[in-house]
Amino acid sequence: MRPGRQLAVLALLFVVLYLLVFLGGSGSFMDRLEPKLGLDLIGGSRVSYTATTANGQAPQADQLEEARQIIESRANAYGVSEAEVVTEGDRNIVVSLAGESDDALANLGQAAELRFRKVIKVTVDNAAAAVAPSASATPSGTAAPTPSAAGTPTPSASASGGQGGGAPAPSASPSATPTPAPSPTGTGTAEADQSGTRTPEQLLADAKRKVGDAAWAAAAALQSPPDLSTDPAAAAQFEKFSTLDGPEVAVLDPNMQYNVPTIGCAQLNARPPGSIQDPAKQAVSCEASQKLFLDVAKVLGTDVSDANGVLDQQGGDWVVSLDFTGDGQKKWTALTREAYENTSGACDASALGDQGKCRVAVVLDNEVISSPEIQGVLTGDSQITGSFNSKTANELAGKLRYGALPLTFTQNEVQNVSATLGTEHLKAGLLAAGIGMLLVVIYSFFYYRLLGTVIFLSLVLSGLLVFGALIVLGRQIGYTLNLAGIAGFIVSLGVAADSFVIYFERLKDEIREGRSPRSAVPRAWARARRTIISANAITLMAAVVLYIVSVGTVKGFAFALGLATVLDLVVVFLFRHPIMTMFARTRAFLSPRVSGLGRVLEKEPGEQPAKPRNPRVKEA
Repeated sequence: MRPGRQLAVLALLFVVLYLLVFLGGSGSFMDRLEPKLGLDLIGGSRVSYTATTANGQAPQADQLEEARQIIESRANAYGVSEAEVVTEGDRNIVVSLAGESDDALANLGQAAELRFRKVIKVTVDNAAAAVAPSASATPSGTAAPTPSAAGTPTPSASASGGQGGGAPAPSASPSATPTPAPSPTGTGTAEADQSGTRTPEQLLADAKRKVGDAAWAAAAALQSPPDLSTDPAAAAQFEKFSTLDGPEVAVLDPNMQYNVPTIGCAQLNARPPGSIQDPAKQAVSCEASQKLFLDVAKVLGTDVSDANGVLDQQGGDWVVSLDFTGDGQKKWTALTREAYENTSGACDASALGDQGKCRVAVVLDNEVISSPEIQGVLTGDSQITGSFNSKTANELAGKLRYGALPLTFTQNEVQNVSATLGTEHLKAGLLAAGIGMLLVVIYSFFYYRLLGTVIFLSLVLSGLLVFGALIVLGRQIGYTLNLAGIAGFIVSLGVAADSFVIYFERLKDEIREGRSPRSAVPRAWARARRTIISANAITLMAAVVLYIVSVGTVKGFAFALGLATVLDLVVVFLFRHPIMTMFARTRAFLSPRVSGLGRVLEKEPGEQPAKPRNPRVKEA
């Protein structure tokens, strides 16, 4: 064999891995060499989500548990981030993630109610210009703050998915809503619940009181948004609508939300989660600086069977690919036919795209992700396009894949939490790993001598591969190393040591049978290889089974054990066997005192080497 080729492949693997380590990170040299540590070692962030219901009462226990499982699946979308998701009381779910996880925590509690709605008409958001002349028209302190891209609860509210779309749509974070309110579609009671949440009836009464009877009656009579350039008096007439906060705007009729010029996107985006989730009702939402009047939802998130973040083959942008169920595909085809043919002229001129076709808005919770123009009847799977990158596309796909939450949640303040175990346990774990490796190395040099060098170098290379893989996996899939993972790597040392023993003892057997050390190396490898692969395969299967059936930190232990086992096999094939072939060509390898082969190389006086067995020759 030519051992240089295997060693060259291993060297190339190291170069690629550590290029990813240093070029894929940020910060200083040392910062790029830091793996992502778990909640038990470095602490992290914690947030609680409070479930809100239409009647203000606590949700059912099975719904709360279902929501907890969905949130946990979203957090552990890659299976190794090991988030802690627990229920607290009768309406709260507490999520803890390692490290700085504010953005991830802000997205986990979204309802992820997906709706496909045809865009019926569009108007420009003139609210800011309409209330500018009057200082008193500034929204009250209870209104949501001006939205920004950073406050978007879903992956960066996206640009158009086709020729009919617009620029990114601003959206307010759910946590910006001052008072959690139930969905306006609920029945509710006339009284607020114990937490002080206003019922839909109270919100509607508060809105009428703020606006006044005259302005309310005028708004209810509007058939379309007034043109403020030709009717400046309309701005003053509807001025008080700008003082309504998000929950109060949410209970208004969709026609009033759309037609009143002083109701702007800032207020619409501040509506509580779930405000437009009823698929049987028309709705109003915003995209960029436009207000969109949307038809009833004829295709829902439940009609989607699978979702994945992928790179678009044509444009090279990240999109979310959707696979529909059987009935869902029929609904989607019917909706695109309606939009393409503009059945009954449902879409007015303001809602048509550049090719004169209707647009279909992809609505997630209260936000329009994209509103592409439909340029043909779609009979197959489709895509959601927008301002996505790899992370945001996969986040949205994960939410759609695991399903919508059965409850509506409001997010409380994100808090920093300290490590449950701390750096002392991390040091103790690393010390244990170091001691274990040192003992293996000392025993190897004592028992195998020159061959102990092979063991030492193999363990060093395996450690470097594991370390680089930890850093890359932490960046790419969110893998977090905790104390259980460290235990998995320590156990893998024993697996690696077993493969050495198998190979070297097989080598001794070949020499005892009368072969020279140089010829014994390839024969020992051929016989030991299958045993080494079988032993590692069993360990790997055990790790896979444990990973599938376990939860929490045990899953991290299984992942670490499986990863270390795979990398050990890489080192076995690309380093251990080639380096043994090279050692077999040296004089030191022929010395019983240096090689570690001991008495098998020594010839006792008068002792003849055993004749090699030949299976083709029968003994007399």
